[in-house]
Amino acid sequence: MKIYIDHQKVNARAQLANIASIGGLFLLLASVLIPLFISSWASFSWILMVVGLGTAMVGIYYANRWVRKPRPEESLDKALKAFDDHYRIYHYPARLPCDHILLSPTGLLALEAVNLSGSFFYRNGRWKEAMTIGRAHRYIVEERVQDPVLFSQAMVHELNRLIEKEFNGEVIVPVKALTVFTHPAAELEIEGTSIPACKLEKLRKQAGIVSEKLADESYEKLSSFLEHLTVG
Repeated sequence: MKIYIDHQKVNARAQLANIASIGGLFLLLASVLIPLFISSWASFSWILMVVGLGTAMVGIYYANRWVRKPRPEESLDKALKAFDDHYRIYHYPARLPCDHILLSPTGLLALEAVNLSGSFFYRNGRWKEAMTIGRAHRYIVEERVQDPVLFSQAMVHELNRLIEKEFNGEVIVPVKALTVFTHPAAELEIEGTSIPACKLEKLRKQAGIVSEKLADESYEKLSSFLEHLTVG
């Protein structure tokens, strides 16, 4: 499998996470120390505290997403590494509504990677997440889990619209979307019907798109387009 990634975007987000985390801690420290040394500024200490707390939380959120190992693209690449070079995965392409997209000989697969532990359920047509005390404490600084059905519908619609606009209807490609739970401690329970979600170990099986093989010209046009959006 060929892998394309926007390293500049990844590095910039990781740097932002580090700057925000450290900067927020400095502001919190300043909010405590300044009143001790400059009493006339004591009334401003709460402002520094609020700003520092908010900045630190932004830093932690970005760190969970862009710094913590393994990052989403690393998990996806490992799960799909057995595919041959006719499969090409693009991480963080610009202008697309998804962070990861797989081009296969038979279509496009938009991927939403969720690196969270916990229990997730699909019952009676409703998507739920078991809210533990630990998850509740971390909720503000961790990613949210969208309903995989709604995510799939939105991604398929938007990608079809963008492809239609880009190629003026000259490229017709099947599009599929899938939410992938990459954390080893994630538990996924689906009742009643199949939904577009799976754990990482089942990704390769779910990644296939049942359709006729794309025409060579269409495949190459899509490959060039996605490569340009990802690495310029």
